Amino acid sequence: MKRQSLHIRDLCMISLFTAVIVIMAQIVIPMPFGVPFTMQTFAITLAGIVLGSKNGAIASIIYIMLGAIGLPVFANFTGGWQSIIGPTGGFILSFPLLAYLTGLGVELRSKWKGVSILALTLGTCLNLFCGALMFSSITGSSFIAGITACVVPFIPASIVKAILAYILGFNIRKRLQTFL
Repeated sequence: MKRQSLHIRDLCMISLFTAVIVIMAQIVIPMPFGVPFTMQTFAITLAGIVLGSKNGAIASIIYIMLGAIGLPVFANFTGGWQSIIGPTGGFILSFPLLAYLTGLGVELRSKWKGVSILALTLGTCLNLFCGALMFSSITGSSFIAGITACVVPFIPASIVKAILAYILGFNIRKRLQTFL
């Protein structure tokens, strides 16, 4: 059985992208239904594209763990379990899946050209679905109300963030491969 381990380079890149996620989470635009527009998903997607499935997911898990222990790393400098189990917690809890799926699409793109776009789309939809599901569960509203509050207003921004992360991520990935 082949044992895989993380190298110092991987640990540094994971740490760097965890910091990028923390910084990007502080770019917040309040929205009417209580779910703010943030750049967290942009950073998570970027981590998945640049770091790959495993390391991108690890960076997002570390980010969630930092917030869970109370560090103010989530949007609006919040932290603690209340953020994770609150109305917007579904978005946060699905970040590792978003990073993993996006990274997996990048890793498999040589076998099938469209898989990276498909994986990015699937990861984004899964993130929005989990966010709406937890929002409706916590607030006691219908799932349709959750979709209305948590998905519909964010569709245009999610598309733009995904496209930008895709373009920027592949450029960063290409440049890093020449250095690493």
